Amino acid sequence: MKVAILAGGYGTRLSEETSVRPKPMVEIGGRPILWHIMKLYSHHGFNDFVILGGYKVDYIRDYFLNYRGKNTDFTIDLKNNKIEWLQGKNEDWKVTVLNTGTDAMTGGRIKYARELLSDGPFCLTYGDGVSNVDINALVKAHKASDNWCTLTAVTQPGRYGALRLNEETHKVGTFREKGAGDGGLINGGFFVCEPEVFDLIDNDQSVWENEPMDRMVERGKLGYYHHQGYWQSMDSLRDKMVLEDIWTKNPPWKVWDY
Repeated sequence: MKVAILAGGYGTRLSEETSVRPKPMVEIGGRPILWHIMKLYSHHGFNDFVILGGYKVDYIRDYFLNYRGKNTDFTIDLKNNKIEWLQGKNEDWKVTVLNTGTDAMTGGRIKYARELLSDGPFCLTYGDGVSNVDINALVKAHKASDNWCTLTAVTQPGRYGALRLNEETHKVGTFREKGAGDGGLINGGFFVCEPEVFDLIDNDQSVWENEPMDRMVERGKLGYYHHQGYWQSMDSLRDKMVLEDIWTKNPPWKVWDY
């Protein structure tokens, strides 16, 4: 199953960092937050990634094109232009980097990748949030339902989209983006989607969290998986500083061994 990661927005609320790099490439503990997200999925056996880039996409391209050289010891023979790779851990990742357009909205970025993602269910998440969500349990819950999309519901006060949930059917009854800070459950990303979702996205200016999700709610096809563990979005410089501090201690989202 492929993992699509939204990584193309401007990240204006983190402009101190995003003036020079896309938001998913802002570092936590010396590694892009995008890397932390990919490590979570990889830990659960998901290693085929589709990065939905846009703003400063070349920064992401360069990172993965030079990934081995930056993370593996080597000996280089400059005269003969030969490289011998020595010790180092290489990720078991297949990474596709797409330029989905600088000004595309989240729905448009997803639809751009339709050809790559429409052969079956796929995972989808934002490129700025870390969690210790059990991806395999999430996928299992989705497959046991008739939903076109299952989102991960998490607890976070304010700023985010508030959800009204039916605990008996595990359906989302209301999706309210940027709702009031009522301390309830909110959309934490970490979706599992069926190819049917592509037909709910009108064009590159469609916002995934608006019409597509509303249409799924109307059809009774948007479900949720309740994650009661750690989740944090990096939406501001303060959020980055909080994550940096946690990383130096015992980061709960670091479920991998190295």
